[in-house]
Amino acid sequence: MVDHILQADHAMRNWADPSPDPVPPGSERHLRMFCELLLQTHNPYKPAVIDWPELAPDALHRVTSLPIWDIAVQTEGRASIRVRTFAGTVQDPLLRRALDMDADEEARHKVVLSKLVEAYGITLAPEPDYPPPDDPEWGWLVTGYSECIDSFFAFGLFAAAKRSGFFPVELVETFEPVIQEEGRHILFFVNWAAWYRRQLPWWRRPLFALKVMRVWTFLIWERIGIARGIDADGTANDANFTMTGSSAVAEPLEPKALIELCLAENERRMAGYDERLLRPETVPRLARLALRLLR
Repeated sequence: MVDHILQADHAMRNWADPSPDPVPPGSERHLRMFCELLLQTHNPYKPAVIDWPELAPDALHRVTSLPIWDIAVQTEGRASIRVRTFAGTVQDPLLRRALDMDADEEARHKVVLSKLVEAYGITLAPEPDYPPPDDPEWGWLVTGYSECIDSFFAFGLFAAAKRSGFFPVELVETFEPVIQEEGRHILFFVNWAAWYRRQLPWWRRPLFALKVMRVWTFLIWERIGIARGIDADGTANDANFTMTGSSAVAEPLEPKALIELCLAENERRMAGYDERLLRPETVPRLARLALRLLR
């Protein structure tokens, strides 16, 4: 049983296409590669049978006092319905399978988080409804680029919590697959975006670029609202966690140290996948720019 778990974990983190041929972005081969990445690295763990470790009173208090659980559960609920709605518009059978897998994993993340809060007696606010987006492509773009932002910082914060001992080792190992899955999701998304742009006729590409700019503007505005304690739907939340979370989960990190840790963890989590696949660039590039300004 242990060997099976280790094999599934290794397969989730390491994947390469067997052919050594070049993979031009936007090609049919590129489409097949990033879809097969997601499908073949799926880890079939089941949230219902996760054995959540018993926590000492101080560790339990640290975990239950984090101001993230409501937003985390709701974020995964929205992501799942957005990805599944977009998948329903896709005709290519391989891409549709990969998107359905992505949606299933987002739904599973929500179940994992729900099981965690249940196991440790964390009280959540009532969940809102998760209606499908009116524009499926918009919902998919918002989810993909949002994960590019949030996962970058989550990688560093998770590493900081692990290093500091904020999370017990047993809890880190239990929750680790969820964090790595987010890395797979953003790798799949950025390759889809590059492929999709090249499928559009020349006259639609500027419109798509404008739509992407609108998505980024929306996400920046949304995070300004979250930093002020107001969610995008107007609900108040104590959620300025992504940017200030190092002081909550570890010894306080200076901005420079936190950014360097996020960059290192982002690279480490992407390192096991075929180097011909495109990597997320926008957030790491902005992080490196920030580092130069902080020197």
